[in-house]
Amino acid sequence: MKQSSQTSYQRSKVAWPIMLGAMSLLALGISFDSCQDCPILSADFLASFGYSFCYAVGLWLVNGYPPAWIDQHASWTRQPLMRFAWSISYALVASFLVIFLVSAAFQLFYYHQILRDLPWQRIFFLPLLFVAIISLFLHSRSFLLGWRDAAIQTERLEKESAVARLDSLRRQVDPHFLFNSLNALTVLVEENDPARATRFIRQLAKVYRYVLDSQEREVVSLGEELAFVESYLHLQRTRLGEGIQVEIQQPGANADTLLVPPLAVQLLLENALKHNATSQRNPLHITVAIDTTARELRVANTLRPRVASESTGLGLRNLQARYGFLTDQPVRIERTATEFIVVLPLLMLG
Repeated sequence: MKQSSQTSYQRSKVAWPIMLGAMSLLALGISFDSCQDCPILSADFLASFGYSFCYAVGLWLVNGYPPAWIDQHASWTRQPLMRFAWSISYALVASFLVIFLVSAAFQLFYYHQILRDLPWQRIFFLPLLFVAIISLFLHSRSFLLGWRDAAIQTERLEKESAVARLDSLRRQVDPHFLFNSLNALTVLVEENDPARATRFIRQLAKVYRYVLDSQEREVVSLGEELAFVESYLHLQRTRLGEGIQVEIQQPGANADTLLVPPLAVQLLLENALKHNATSQRNPLHITVAIDTTARELRVANTLRPRVASESTGLGLRNLQARYGFLTDQPVRIERTATEFIVVLPLLMLG
């Protein structure tokens, strides 16, 4: 704040000489035009110059600085009509007072005439009309500049907020996954099965390497996501055994041209496992079907809700929000008597 005040003060020190010089040149030009037959430095020429200079400086002062004070009480963006009414009313009243005081002072002290002899209509009507026109132009410009700055500020804040939300959504990973994986690894160690434990650790490392590598990416190729899903499913199969049966249709050669948000497919598999009961006798069936023509990926699981599980829908809402940053195509969610289905759009570059 202190630095801003010093900057404003320094600018005002520079602006004053410039404006006074400009007012002097303007008054000089008016004097040459209105007193063409007057010799320079004559009393009439100097009177005309002084009259014009006082007019110009007075109108500049009352119309140039107070609008900053008005901005503190009525903003263009929050109260545009009130701001406009205050500005125009102030400009006309203040300009009227300047015109009256300058004219009255010269009438009384230089021309030694009474105020009743002033040509009121000529003195006030044309200058006030001129002030109103200039004031409308300046306030229209101020309004447009203020509106533009507010729009730029709003757009920047919305972009920063969207980036922050997207980053938060991208980094969300179920904390129970690591806990369950470590429990499964403990069982393998206790069963003295080093081969399976080693493979489990490698697949767990692949999963978290993918999570870390994809944090700064908005989309990944479908092939990368499916390879990650295979590592994720290996961990789940190790933990659940035959209680989970997943069928994944491979997309073929064009897997690298189709894109999805990272962890999108894994989220749907995770939701299916979290909210549905599964056992060795009655396994949970999940199918991942890919339609390259329609550019859709369909994940369907048998519907067998857990008794103690309550779904908040947060994961799916986050997934829909992530797609909302990338495309206008919606994430479709369907529920039948026997299946829960989510259809993801497959994106393409360009």
